[in-house]
Amino acid sequence: MSMPEPVASVVVAVVVFDQISPFHLAVPCVVFGDRHPGLPAFDLRVCAVTPGSLMTTAGFRVEIRHGLEALAAADMIIVPSWRDPAEAAPPALLEALRTAARRGARIVGLCLGACVLAEAGLLDGRRATTHWGYAQDFAMRYPSVQLDANVLYVDEGQIVTSAGTAAGIDCCLHLLRQGYGVEQANAVARRLVVPPHRQGGQAQFIDQPLPVSMRSSRLGEVIDWLRSHLDEAHTLDALAARALMSRRTFTRQFRLQTGATVGDWLLAERLAYSQRLLETTDQPIERIAQQVGLGAPSSLRAHFQRSFGVSPSQWRRSFKGG
Repeated sequence: MSMPEPVASVVVAVVVFDQISPFHLAVPCVVFGDRHPGLPAFDLRVCAVTPGSLMTTAGFRVEIRHGLEALAAADMIIVPSWRDPAEAAPPALLEALRTAARRGARIVGLCLGACVLAEAGLLDGRRATTHWGYAQDFAMRYPSVQLDANVLYVDEGQIVTSAGTAAGIDCCLHLLRQGYGVEQANAVARRLVVPPHRQGGQAQFIDQPLPVSMRSSRLGEVIDWLRSHLDEAHTLDALAARALMSRRTFTRQFRLQTGATVGDWLLAERLAYSQRLLETTDQPIERIAQQVGLGAPSSLRAHFQRSFGVSPSQWRRSFKGG
């Protein structure tokens, strides 16, 4: 999917409903509703099937001014959750989502919002994710969806879905990063005091938290060291020795802490660094490939195309205008 040029007025519609979780509503509102320096002022429109006073799960009410007509003008539509996977969404909402999809609007289902997108048929034949706790039920209800319940978010181009709760923040930051660049998305992440970048393929949750010990502290030091030595080649044996662990223990502890294998984590870090260099420097592609540890430019191009659907040069033109 080609990345949009930054524009001054991007209409973002957020669909709410009675008994919505305040947190789920707040996630897209704080990312796209608050004014962030360097980003366009998004035209955020919170809407509902029936406008008016809606109750939240926290016991307070929110006043909604917009109806589903807001979806007709939206560049992006976000369904931030859904109150009950067993409850079908109103037919008017499903049809409005289908209509928006046909005209090319980007549609995002956060957490159980993926159920609404699936009900509308927008996920048929596509990869998608949702909250891991509802994955089995989701898979039974929507067998035509290629569900991956082990990731934070799935970007299928026009259609995007995320896992539960805080993964919605990761997904919204991903949308900013894709549309406006790494630096802008990272600036918003800093304001929200959240990690600047968690890859969509990262695990939704960690089964066993690492103990606060010398071993876990040592692993953290190795991870920090790796980030500052991305240009070098690394072997599992060498990294395990640096962490004062056996190879088996190191790979297990690394995955527990990061949610990824060493190879996948390194590739994600190298690609994120290359994005930043492409946006903020004029270094040639050959130099960037070496600096991030991917070696030949052909390797950087292949990984970029596979991960982002564009070449490094296209990425640079999108965010540097040259």
